[in-house]
Amino acid sequence: MDDPATGNGADFGTSASRTVLVVGATGRLAGLVVPALARRGVRVRGLVRDEQRAEALRARGAGEIAIGDLRDVDSLTAAARGVDGVFHIGPAFHRDETRLGLNMVAAAAAADVRNFVFSAVIHPGNGLWNHSAKLPVERALYASGMRFTILQPARFYQNIGRVWQTVVGTGVFGEPFSRKAKIAWVDYRDVVEVAAIALTDDRLAYGTFELCARIADRDDIVALMREVLGRDIEVSEPSFDAWAGGSRLPFDEWQLQRIAEMYAHYDEHGLPGNGLVLSTILGRAPLSFRRYLEDLVSGAPTELS
Repeated sequence: MDDPATGNGADFGTSASRTVLVVGATGRLAGLVVPALARRGVRVRGLVRDEQRAEALRARGAGEIAIGDLRDVDSLTAAARGVDGVFHIGPAFHRDETRLGLNMVAAAAAADVRNFVFSAVIHPGNGLWNHSAKLPVERALYASGMRFTILQPARFYQNIGRVWQTVVGTGVFGEPFSRKAKIAWVDYRDVVEVAAIALTDDRLAYGTFELCARIADRDDIVALMREVLGRDIEVSEPSFDAWAGGSRLPFDEWQLQRIAEMYAHYDEHGLPGNGLVLSTILGRAPLSFRRYLEDLVSGAPTELS
């Protein structure tokens, strides 16, 4: 296949000859990228801050372990040296998310990495902090000289998984914004498949792709929950303080304020999205919300613990 930018054949080689550094490889979502690449014959180098998580990472399919810290560009450059590609997703609601992403881009460029896949977010220009924090990383990729693919996923189905036991136990599903707010959703397993395509094939090179499976409000989601569980589930609209107090989130006050701003935005504007791009890339319909809920009920893995 010709390189989309130059018209020259892009030499990706075979998957078996390729090594990819996965940032966030021990995370619940980014960790899914490790086995997805390993299944395609890619040698995965997982980035960890210390050896304590290395064994679990090897069990996921990582053939190599690199020690590095996203605050230390030199350690990241060393970790990226000799790899063909990098997959990066920033830590959620981290004050320094932008800087950490810029450090990884700079390190990859310094290590002569050819291909960089960034899992960003849908609508980065909508003014929300957790969206706009990713824009400078996107701009850095445009100027990096590397082949890049920017993924802009919608809200993850997997957010439901984190409260699933509470929903089942209480019979109530509530979030602190309007039950009628239309939100774009996607299964992160589909995002991982797109990332794996981008890291093993050149057809997504130099592209920025909005990834959305469907738009649903809370009433839509609860209707599916009722069908899948075969019982009644109530819809609620708790205040943010009540919701945050019951959720036991591992965030400080600054982070909680950013989350409150996000939900206020949802309440006023929703979070729209379009599913054409994702289905076109996958060559199939994206994983449905029903399928995700059925997997939760059956205990099928939808993320990594």
